[in-house]
Amino acid sequence: MDNNFVNTNMPAAGKTQTAGVGDGSPVMSPAKRGFRPGSGAVVALRKTPQMRCASKPLIDLDVLNERLGYFVRRMQVWVFQDFIRRLSSIDISPAQFSVLVVISANPGLSQMELATTLGIERARLVRMLHRLERRGLTQRLSSSADRRRHALRLTRDGQKILARAKALANEHETALKEKLGPERHRLLLDALREF
Repeated sequence: MDNNFVNTNMPAAGKTQTAGVGDGSPVMSPAKRGFRPGSGAVVALRKTPQMRCASKPLIDLDVLNERLGYFVRRMQVWVFQDFIRRLSSIDISPAQFSVLVVISANPGLSQMELATTLGIERARLVRMLHRLERRGLTQRLSSSADRRRHALRLTRDGQKILARAKALANEHETALKEKLGPERHRLLLDALREF
């Protein structure tokens, strides 16, 4: 049943009367629609913004209330949605941001070292590096020590876009600290660094 409707009582004779349910009729007060207590009518209610916020259904999460993974995932969804929204103005994904940050901090890093450090599947990383290179943000140079190895570097444009991305990432992290509180933010950061 749509949560915009309230069943006032179970139908007495197996029939349910509906008021304004998908028939295009305007929603009227129960009295105007001929509602009688005990009739089993389903009455459509217009929810005010206050009612929408106050009337979130209380759903029992059962064992999920004790599962860290469930809440880490919920938090991860919020974090990624906010971060993606902030980085969208410069057309950079969270994964691309991580790649640019690590390459910038470690010029000459190999693709394998980068993939291992960030936990990105090698084939996926290669595709991402192709995209970043086509945008003129990164370079793959042949290593002087090993011709099969590519040394990764940011271009000047890559450094500029990374500076803008870092500023947006700082705004995101500030919002996250405000949401969690500084102490819980620090505790979570310390605990999750172990992974």
